[in-house]
Amino acid sequence: MKSHELYAAVDPAIVTQMLDWFRSNDRNVYKSAVATLAGNRKLRPIFIQKKSLTDQYAWIHKTLKINACDTIGEHLMQAFLMAGQQSMLAMFCDGMGIPHDGKGSVVGDLPKKLDPERLNTTIDRLVGLFDPKLLTLYLHCFNLQLPGGWPELSGKLSSDERLVLA
Repeated sequence: MKSHELYAAVDPAIVTQMLDWFRSNDRNVYKSAVATLAGNRKLRPIFIQKKSLTDQYAWIHKTLKINACDTIGEHLMQAFLMAGQQSMLAMFCDGMGIPHDGKGSVVGDLPKKLDPERLNTTIDRLVGLFDPKLLTLYLHCFNLQLPGGWPELSGKLSSDERLVLA
């Protein structure tokens, strides 16, 4: 799935959580995202900024579902996960035996293949610790890092009933 497809499928509460996180922790990214998305839609950012927060979030989410906004959408998703969900990312990397910097950022090359048994064990553990919808978003985002994704992870995402975006 591309990022615009993820935004189309994800629970709006996850998008709200992501935007709240940016407004609280990195307001410049939030403002930049609004400006970029508004520019892509040929609007002035002030038009969006004057809306209520609920309406801003709804407009941003709606706009991130557009294919033309795929790049900004993927960057926002990655920035949120890398900065706001480090423990989940680190635990996934640990479970999969992927070297990382302690914050979930992979060190070196990504693996060519994922061990299905380790993947199942790691996901079973993480589903119990984190919001399954947020975990699913991360797994989809991780799967974007390899062209075509990992067959083992793609299969797990399509077959595990716990791993749904909405």
